[in-house]
Amino acid sequence: MERKIKRRQFLLQEGDVCKYFTYVQSGCFKMYGVDDKGVEHNLVFAAEDDWISDIGSLHKELPSKLFIEAIEPSIVLQISKGDLWYLYSNHPKFDRNFRVIMEDKYIELQNRLLQAFSSTALDRYDRFITQYPHLANRLPNTQIASYLGVTPEFLSKIKNDRFKK
Repeated sequence: MERKIKRRQFLLQEGDVCKYFTYVQSGCFKMYGVDDKGVEHNLVFAAEDDWISDIGSLHKELPSKLFIEAIEPSIVLQISKGDLWYLYSNHPKFDRNFRVIMEDKYIELQNRLLQAFSSTALDRYDRFITQYPHLANRLPNTQIASYLGVTPEFLSKIKNDRFKK
C-alpha cells in the first residue's frame, strides 16, 4: 500500500505494535528511542530506496519502544506481516531478497553498535558521511548529533575541524 507522509508524521509510536515493513520511495525517516530524561536517541535513518521497521515489534507483535518519524514529506510503500509471510512462503525469490535486506540491516546495526563504544566522535562522523552521504546536507545538526551520541555544539566543532584539514 502506498502512503504519503507529512513531515513530522509518525509511522510508529512508542507503545504501538509495528504492523508494516516500510520501503521509502521518497523522503527521509528517523527511528529513535526516548530515554527517561526525554532525550531522543536516533538509531537509524532511512531515505530513498531504503527500508525501515521495528523488526522486533513487527515479528513478536509486542509494543514498540521506538518511534519512526518523517523528517521530510515522504512517499512510502508498506507491506503487512501477513502479506510478507505469504510472499516468503509462495515466492522463494522474494524470500531470498528480503533475507539479504535483513542481513544487511543486521550487519549495519552490529557495525553501529561496535562503533558506538570503540570509536571517537570524529570516526563516527566520518562513518556517518560514508554510510549516509546523501543525508549529510539534508539533516539538521541536531539529528546527526543525536545519531552520533554527541551534542550539536560538539558536532559543529567536529565539522569545523574537519573542514580546516
